[in-house]
Amino acid sequence: MAKVITFGNFKGGTGKTTNSAMIGHELARQGHKVLLIDLDPQANATALYLLTKQRLEDKVVTFDKTLMSAIAEENLEDIVLEIKDNLYLLPSFADFTSYPLFLEKKFPDSQFDRVAYFSKLITPLKSKFDFILIDVPPTLSSYTDSALYSSDYTIIVLQTQERSLVGAEAYVKYLQELIDNYHADFDILGVLPVLLKNNAAVDISTLENAKESFGEQNLFKTVVKNMERLKRYDLIGIVDPEVDKSADMHDKRVLNLYKNVTTELLERLDEKGALNNE
Repeated sequence: MAKVITFGNFKGGTGKTTNSAMIGHELARQGHKVLLIDLDPQANATALYLLTKQRLEDKVVTFDKTLMSAIAEENLEDIVLEIKDNLYLLPSFADFTSYPLFLEKKFPDSQFDRVAYFSKLITPLKSKFDFILIDVPPTLSSYTDSALYSSDYTIIVLQTQERSLVGAEAYVKYLQELIDNYHADFDILGVLPVLLKNNAAVDISTLENAKESFGEQNLFKTVVKNMERLKRYDLIGIVDPEVDKSADMHDKRVLNLYKNVTTELLERLDEKGALNNE
């Protein structure tokens, strides 16, 4: 049964999409069967994975239906797309902006049913994957509520700047509200630090403040450094240096970084006893 993990922060631009996509890619590379669900109408994770698939297969992907169509038909399996071995995508589309209105019309008298609906839709998918990772917009919204209610864990992606720290702290408070109001059953897997600038004084100061705010044991020991190569992947897709002959030392550094991040993620799950049923 899949472990469902949402990547979140109420501050935009912190690296949620990049890190959920890269961790999903690395989990799949290690042999785990992974589904990335893009619950952000901006569809940045979708664009990154489609470029990755296009890079591998040299063809453009087209779809017969959108995420909203699949949701309306209550069958998400129809639009799950294989990106590469062990790696799959539930893509987002521009029309996904209508999801909150769809929920209001479907459940006019029950906020709980709106929040819980997506969890029911992904239930058939859980037996088909080892991990389901969810990328969400940086907002208090139906998208975030739906993802978190569906999740076993959440990872807080913390860019090392004050606004991101404030957004992360607001996110944690909201997590507790979801638990209190809807009896959501998930846990914080950890806070993943993402450097704005490598070894800058502001980054170091923000990390220290985060340790005080969240507890040092709750921060990932592996820190995601600022790497220009990650920005390039948004244009060309993810490069796997173990199969792509065009890869260089920068791609290898990215691979090694996410090997370390993913190893720590698995260790944290193991400490919680979440891997015992694999």
